[in-house]
Amino acid sequence: MGPLSLETEPYIDAHSHIWTPDLVRYPLAPGFTQSEMLPPSFTAEELLSTCRPSGVGRVNLIQMSYYGFDNSYMVDMIAAYPDRFIGTAIIDPEGRDPGAEMADLATKGVRAFRVQPQFLKLPMDRWLDHPGYDAMFSHASKSKQAISFLIDPNALPEVDRVCRTYPETPFIVDHLARIGVDGQFREPDLRALCDLARNPNAYVKIGAFYALSPMGPPYTDLAPMIRRVVDAYGSHRCMWESDCPFQVVDHSYQASIDLIQTQLDFLDDDDRRWLLTGTAESLLFAESA
Repeated sequence: MGPLSLETEPYIDAHSHIWTPDLVRYPLAPGFTQSEMLPPSFTAEELLSTCRPSGVGRVNLIQMSYYGFDNSYMVDMIAAYPDRFIGTAIIDPEGRDPGAEMADLATKGVRAFRVQPQFLKLPMDRWLDHPGYDAMFSHASKSKQAISFLIDPNALPEVDRVCRTYPETPFIVDHLARIGVDGQFREPDLRALCDLARNPNAYVKIGAFYALSPMGPPYTDLAPMIRRVVDAYGSHRCMWESDCPFQVVDHSYQASIDLIQTQLDFLDDDDRRWLLTGTAESLLFAESA
């Protein structure tokens, strides 16, 4: 594989998963089985062969739940392709020293950490009220590693609380807070996501279109929601994501990036540059650029 060329592969995918069928070297976490790995394989090399034809040369890898808190495969692929990958890891908020683990992973190309309500199963109105999360957010306020939330809209009030409590910590909401993923668009949900923009270190990933669009490609039914989010945050706090390989199970990779490149007439060239490259580069790739 040739070296990264920012002229021919300028774009950044802010969110994609990888996994390998090599279960001997990279065993699954307790509770997961090989039959749950769908597709059975989506390796780093398969991801690159998927994204590079669309001009995407760099990717923020998201630790896959199949591996639990063992980030080994993702970290090994960052080491194998350091000019192309950085990572979002998953660590145990109830571990002995989350901050120390974050610092160690920073040396291995990890620039963010995924958090979701299912980890600790606390009541939704205080799902982030835990000493382990406090340790993570406090460390991130100094290291500038981001905290990336996989949430539904009902989790947004707690995200807003921690954004205000830790104003120096970069926080990212994945997948447009999955608004509409259940087939129901609710105006209060979108309003809550847009209101979160009052926190200057809050960011949003715009993607997973395959899951959010009832109409499917070219996903223009999502245009009004995306416009409101970009208006609220500014394009410099929004970043495009594919959510591969799930994007390419029934749809295409190109269809996802096309929505940003050609289908949204309210975006100008500068907006597209920020969504497709600038935001992820400045927030996630700055130390590896």
